Amino acid sequence: MNVKGLRPEKYLKYLYLPNLFGTQRTKEILSVNPTIIPHREEATEVITSVYDYSPGTLEVKKLKGVEEAFLYKTSNTVTWINIDGLRKADVEAICNHFLIHPLLVEDILSINQRPKMDEVDGILFCLLNMLYYNDQKQTVEQEQISIALGKGFVVSFQEDANRDVFNPLRDRLKLANSKARQSGADYLCYSMLDLIVDNYFIVMEKLGDRIEFLEEEVIRNSNKRSLARINQLRKELIVLKRNIVPVRDLISGTLRSESELLDDRTTKYFKDVYDHVVQAIDLSENYRDIMVSMQDLYINNVNLRMNEVMKVMAIVTCLLAPATVIGGIFGMNFESIPYLHNQYGFWIAVGLMLIIPVWMISVFKRRGWF
Repeated sequence: MNVKGLRPEKYLKYLYLPNLFGTQRTKEILSVNPTIIPHREEATEVITSVYDYSPGTLEVKKLKGVEEAFLYKTSNTVTWINIDGLRKADVEAICNHFLIHPLLVEDILSINQRPKMDEVDGILFCLLNMLYYNDQKQTVEQEQISIALGKGFVVSFQEDANRDVFNPLRDRLKLANSKARQSGADYLCYSMLDLIVDNYFIVMEKLGDRIEFLEEEVIRNSNKRSLARINQLRKELIVLKRNIVPVRDLISGTLRSESELLDDRTTKYFKDVYDHVVQAIDLSENYRDIMVSMQDLYINNVNLRMNEVMKVMAIVTCLLAPATVIGGIFGMNFESIPYLHNQYGFWIAVGLMLIIPVWMISVFKRRGWF
């Protein structure tokens, strides 16, 4: 029988133990071995788009193949070639035409590469990850992007053809009086890095909301599920920090670079990105400290509840002790016991069993024991 609104797959996944304890996510985070050459699957769809512009002109075009982008190498305008979806043959073809070094081609086709910046044969190369927050899985997802800055052009390589963070930049390029249209390729590279870093704060805001909700849950009614959520959230913070911290070195290397591709007037904009990265790193550290404190709070709550239980059990034991002693005394097998054959002996014993615990309760309250 199929009950309306019931989704069996939501609960069946917990029958698999790695899904229940989140160990599969741990494997995804930690399974990075630089000594093993990973195999990248060829993209099923490759979208090549071009923004060729100057202060007075703009051409926006989707190309049928990367070969059509070769014509823009010798243009006198600024060209942004964006490739969504990676195929080895296409990447090698466009890199060979724009004189991008083979070592950089290997980095573009790599998987789980650490964010970095290189300058090889007149090409300023930046590799980092765009971050997204998956609301359904409640995980931080990453997408590797490679940006190659040359004289008068920027070539970017993305893994996913369905999402990126560059729509605000595309909108600015359509405005003739915008700073992006009035500047060169180095400003275009800065704008892309700035949007990627700014999107980190959007992801961190989502994580911050989860941390706030989880903190209230731990304070009000913590249980084993709360501990599981704490561990899962700490894993997402690991992903966040691992992707953000190296970007500081990337921007710092760009600031120290003496490349002719970077105009002195653009350097101050990269400093602004550097400040944002440092702020994001500090915020991620704060999140990490909060999670550590939250885990300590959970443990303290567990210990507090255990102490409360032990206190109640101790009080009950103390209150029953007089009845146990009185019953034990009158249950001894002696021939002569006071009040044993008295007609009021039973009621006297029961009275003592009630009066003494009441007196003990009053003493405990006066001393503030409960």
